[in-house]
Amino acid sequence: MTLELPIETGRLVLRPFTEADAARYHSYRSLPETVRYMYRDPMTMEEAVERMPKYAKLEFEKDTDIFTLAIQPKDATELAGEILFKLDSARAKQAEIGWSLHPDSMGNGYVTEAARALLHLGFGHFHFHRIFARIDTENTASIRVAERLGMRREAHLIENDMFNGRWGSEYVYAMLAIEFTGSAA
Repeated sequence: MTLELPIETGRLVLRPFTEADAARYHSYRSLPETVRYMYRDPMTMEEAVERMPKYAKLEFEKDTDIFTLAIQPKDATELAGEILFKLDSARAKQAEIGWSLHPDSMGNGYVTEAARALLHLGFGHFHFHRIFARIDTENTASIRVAERLGMRREAHLIENDMFNGRWGSEYVYAMLAIEFTGSAA
């Protein structure tokens, strides 16, 4: 089955990244408040530019490969954020879903709408058995997204990662292909 891009939802276009996206991408990935739950430092412009060719690769070859799409509202000229799959295990058909949004695009339901479309892609096109999200326990907005999607909380990892001298804890939310109905998600 050929992957048809872009993917359109009611209000969004999920499309491949282009080099023209680097400045907008950097504008939110360089903000401490955007990356605080990702356990990494704010991104430099050079790092943003380096990611664009990697984000243009839209296939999985090995475990840990990442498939990333730009989230762009249909009425906008630039991206609002990104949504991705990270192939966790090709053998076990499992992938991690993740997302990040520019602060000026938050509160519009874009992530939920984009994630719903990506779940359809993951279970329908990639034939994943299980899709999961690792979410910092303090990231209440992302927790609400996972719950709206019908994902179940499977685990609470306590102080499982450290960044800048501070321990972080995570929840693991997941959904199996047999649980995904499209109408529930």
